[in-house]
Amino acid sequence: MKASKLCIPLAMILAFALILGACTSENKNNGGNTSTSENAGSTGTGKTDGEDSGEERLKLNWFVSSSGDAVLPEGDADFIGQAIEEKFNVDLNIQYMPGGGDFDSKISLLLASGDTPDLFTAAGVASQKFILDGVTADMSPFVTPEKMPNYFKWISKTELERYAVEGKFERAPLIFPREVYRSYYIRQDWLDTLKLQMPTNYEEMIKVMDAFTFDDPDQNGKNDTYGLTTVGNGTSLSFDFPQWIENGLIGALMVRDNKYVDVQSDLAVEQVLQGIKDMMKKGTVDPDWFLLKGTEHVDKAVGGKAGIIIGGSKTFAFDSEPTSIQNKTLALNPKANWMPFHPFAQTGTWTENLPDQPFMFSRETAEKNPEKIDRIVQILDWMASEEGFLLINYGIEGKHYTRSGNTITVTQSNQDAYRKDVVEQGNFQEVYRFFYLHNPEYEPLGLEVVDERMSDRDRQITQTIQSYKLYPSIGTNVAPPVGFNLADFRKKMREYQVQVLFDEPDASNWPKYVEELLTKYGGQQMIDTYTEQIKAAGVIK
Repeated sequence: MKASKLCIPLAMILAFALILGACTSENKNNGGNTSTSENAGSTGTGKTDGEDSGEERLKLNWFVSSSGDAVLPEGDADFIGQAIEEKFNVDLNIQYMPGGGDFDSKISLLLASGDTPDLFTAAGVASQKFILDGVTADMSPFVTPEKMPNYFKWISKTELERYAVEGKFERAPLIFPREVYRSYYIRQDWLDTLKLQMPTNYEEMIKVMDAFTFDDPDQNGKNDTYGLTTVGNGTSLSFDFPQWIENGLIGALMVRDNKYVDVQSDLAVEQVLQGIKDMMKKGTVDPDWFLLKGTEHVDKAVGGKAGIIIGGSKTFAFDSEPTSIQNKTLALNPKANWMPFHPFAQTGTWTENLPDQPFMFSRETAEKNPEKIDRIVQILDWMASEEGFLLINYGIEGKHYTRSGNTITVTQSNQDAYRKDVVEQGNFQEVYRFFYLHNPEYEPLGLEVVDERMSDRDRQITQTIQSYKLYPSIGTNVAPPVGFNLADFRKKMREYQVQVLFDEPDASNWPKYVEELLTKYGGQQMIDTYTEQIKAAGVIK
């Protein structure tokens, strides 16, 4: 199987840079931010292996997001790719790189040049632009309960209908988790060194950040640590900053007092911006945060440069996850101890999940080579099946896990084999996990997993995060009005936010920018349209 790995270095502030190249990466997408979008045997479809069916062998090109450290190995090591190619009689060429601004730029360049992958993923805003540009295929003939019965075990027809944009069915959501594992993590060992308690509210978190910055928590005699690190990809104001929730803004879209709120362009963002400016001036946030991309902020935290970070995956700091931030940090500091906390655990840490990022098909491929899309649909439905899910997420039965009925058991010896066969071979399963966003859940398949590797600490982490209160979602994915370019609106909004952060003395101009966004850039029309769609879903009256 041929595969391409793209690695993108740091770009200038606000640059919509396109840097192409093949390289390996040392980043890790174990955590990252939780985004909220606006917008071998037989397969689950009863289809037998492609080699036995007499079908023509097809070459498929995919472009998907992956974790930063994922590398597809050459030869026989990639048993997942081999299974797909043999089962479906295809040659699969996958380009992959971490999600973010550079990912969006790269796929935009491919689409603009006419070199459109047969299948590709995108962020919600970018997907709307691609649909408006006419480069995506109508999915009606392909993504159906008849052709993808396994996929529809995860995604309901209602969710799919509410995911449409521009009145077109040209994108479908990747499988997304119902549980939310987004949490702050803190260096408990640093707290112990400084004789501090775990913060339980915003004010306590700010005080701990100050101490982590100025009181030498690693005891190395140097002024080289910060309270918080996050990632801005050179373009964006991260939701990881606690000022968002402190000012009543949760997630990207929310309903407050029976009224839709566009969180990122709300008037209350003035206080968010001012709070972040104050934090940056004080020096308690990693000064490189805005330019960091992908999962480079995780590398910073692993390296002992920051004491607080957001993690989005269940196993972000598990003992039993070999590539967790905990194990990576322990390799450098045997006393390290990352533990979860949240200053807003009792009032709302995030919104309930809605369908998030989509996958799309090339219109050109669908029109000229529809057999390729049909074959891709078969592969995706197999990935959503029990067989595909287990191979991609747990490995080979009898080697990486054992099974008794619907119970999957993972032991330490299984994990040792998995580390040797997968992690040390490029952590390549992460490339195929693009289809399951954030935290793959096995409950829709009727499976139960017994992971004997889990430590009491792992269970404590899970219990803590699952105790957090969640804020209700807006109840439906929303689509901007026809003719409204959401990507342009968000781009201008981010330009204003960055201007306030880096070029202005304070955030007092934000209300003026909001007025321009609402009037000159169509924001009010967008809000009105979203409001009507949320009303139609019965969320607001």
